[in-house]
Amino acid sequence: MRLFSFIQNGRKSIGVLCKKDSNEFVDLCATNSSIPADLYGLIAIDPQFTKAKEALSNPNAVIKNIADIQFDILIDRPGKIVCMGLNYADHAKEGGNARPDYPSFFLRGPSSLASHQARIIRPKVSDKLDYEAELAFVVGKKGRNLTRENALDCIAGYSIFNDASLRDYQRKTTQWTIGKNFDQTGGFGPWLVTPDELPLGAHGLQIQSRLNGAVMQNANTKDFLWDVVETIVLITECMTLEPGDVVITGTPAGVGYARTPPVFMKSGDICEIEIENIGVLRNSIEDQT
Repeated sequence: MRLFSFIQNGRKSIGVLCKKDSNEFVDLCATNSSIPADLYGLIAIDPQFTKAKEALSNPNAVIKNIADIQFDILIDRPGKIVCMGLNYADHAKEGGNARPDYPSFFLRGPSSLASHQARIIRPKVSDKLDYEAELAFVVGKKGRNLTRENALDCIAGYSIFNDASLRDYQRKTTQWTIGKNFDQTGGFGPWLVTPDELPLGAHGLQIQSRLNGAVMQNANTKDFLWDVVETIVLITECMTLEPGDVVITGTPAGVGYARTPPVFMKSGDICEIEIENIGVLRNSIEDQT
């Protein structure tokens, strides 16, 4: 299934595509009023999406068209957004880093998120807004000290993230947090794809970023230094992953700051992140007013 958050006529709801490449979807909340109006709430009570499956097969389901709605942030208020850095050897190398012994973890806040088709905002204080294509996954089941054998059981689904970063602010300190948390810089969506539609652990998927149609990054999730299973094991050594949490898994080589000359996103640009069998996350870039 492919589930997404949307707004129509001021009302929040959840949609599920009728078919993988269809523009038609079932409005879950209009079909079943007991379904929460946000994915965070639905995952909390129904991580297997039983209600969504029932609505999808309901002959009286309310069918709508994607052209008529506005996408909302997929998980708009996650409890935590755990991000990885340096999870591709080629990206670590282009940043002047040796292959790390341990990934760089940092956190994003909810105010940094932007929905599919929304604007990513370049702030007034910097012109060094960079793109980063990343695989995301959303937690559906609480877990601590998970193992290789049970790590994937905690995943509700996979999505796409653009970890847009203000490079000058990222490098003001040894901690990356400030450069990764400007308001409305993290594109997230368009939908949550359930694990049954993808290879185990989302392994072997092509991942690509395009800026105004030009390919900037082109890699594959098989190139992870720490795959999804290992990532979950490492994180849950430290903290409990809870339903609705989001994990961002790192970006490959080809980012703008490492190019000669550097390439940064500016107002009017269109940035697309595509992951095989998941979809395309598309955001325009606009200067802060």
